[in-house]
Amino acid sequence: MKIRLGVIFGGETVEHEVSIISAIQAMNKIDQEKYEIIPIYITKDREWYTGDMLKDIEFYQDLSLIKRYTENVVLYCDNGRYVLQKKGGLFKRVVKEIDIAFPIVHGTNVEDGVLQGYLQSIGIPFVGPNVYAAVVGQDKAFMKDIWNEAGLPMTKYVWFYDSDYKRDSEEIVKLVSKLKYPVIVKPATTGSSVGINVCDNDEKLIEAIDEAVQYDQKIVVEELVQNLKEVNIAVMGNYEHQKVSEIEEVLSANKFLTFADKYIGNGKGKLKTSKYAVKTSKGMASANRKLPADLSKEMREKIEEVAIKAFKALGTSGNSRIDFLIDENSNKIYINEINSIPGSLAFYLWDAKDVDFTSVLDEMINIGIKDYKKRISKTHSFDSNILQGFAINGGIKGMKGVKGKLR
Repeated sequence: MKIRLGVIFGGETVEHEVSIISAIQAMNKIDQEKYEIIPIYITKDREWYTGDMLKDIEFYQDLSLIKRYTENVVLYCDNGRYVLQKKGGLFKRVVKEIDIAFPIVHGTNVEDGVLQGYLQSIGIPFVGPNVYAAVVGQDKAFMKDIWNEAGLPMTKYVWFYDSDYKRDSEEIVKLVSKLKYPVIVKPATTGSSVGINVCDNDEKLIEAIDEAVQYDQKIVVEELVQNLKEVNIAVMGNYEHQKVSEIEEVLSANKFLTFADKYIGNGKGKLKTSKYAVKTSKGMASANRKLPADLSKEMREKIEEVAIKAFKALGTSGNSRIDFLIDENSNKIYINEINSIPGSLAFYLWDAKDVDFTSVLDEMINIGIKDYKKRISKTHSFDSNILQGFAINGGIKGMKGVKGKLR
């Protein structure tokens, strides 16, 4: 009997379209002999839909087709069954039942613990990081504070809230003055290089912060690595076991890898879906890269060691991509950030180690099942007579006196 796999993607995020690309790439590589693939698409206005047409990239060129040809559903637990139930109409029938959820989502409101929290609250097994790891993996301020405490090599940084900046921008400029120009300004919780800018003076800093606060409440500013080489590595596993992929060098004409570098640049290939072949971006698989990266044995081993420590420090799970910066003059490495659910699921980094995408996806699902078994083996509730004691000591009747005092 096949495992019913609910692949969740989309959502209210600036990386909505990137998530669609990643999910369709994955759905075309999941072992269909082993899994029944059930696509679950979350629109930008947070409505959930399911239907086989959602596996086809061409379908998204006209989003009005979604309401016409797919089912608007809600996911909930029904006596131990995890069901997608039709949302509208008189007869709210069950459309599909799933055994495990596979979020292939990027950015705020989905990758950052919001979706994981819902899945965990209804009790369904799911692939990837749990709530806590998803939160710190998306928030660059939290992430850097944790890694700093763990003693991992990082560039100097500061972070602040948008309200602090709006209240006293001069104080924020003074805070940033602890760093050396040039600096890079980032919204703390967005991905795909959205809202990121490099500054080499106070005037440009203000402009960059003005843009960044449009995307986030929390802003990170860090020193820019000179003579930069950017390399990425994927880590697969959980807090108990980890393994690393090949390391890539990302090539860009810019001072950092931009959204266009990642998702538009070389996206001239064809992504095959069902009976269609449509010109579209290949996601992170389309970025210019040198794979494997040209690194010394010592440098390679150091990156692998730091990557595993960073993965464990955040307590993440599944398949994460961790990005590093190298100053080629000093030969120093700096950990930059983690992508808990990376674009294209970083399959190309494993492919370079002769691990095909289908095997990567299967291993991710197996890790998700193991994480679920560990989670339910722990005690999360216990019998208590608190409510009984409350009833004995007045219960609802006793509340009348309390209400009187509150008035």
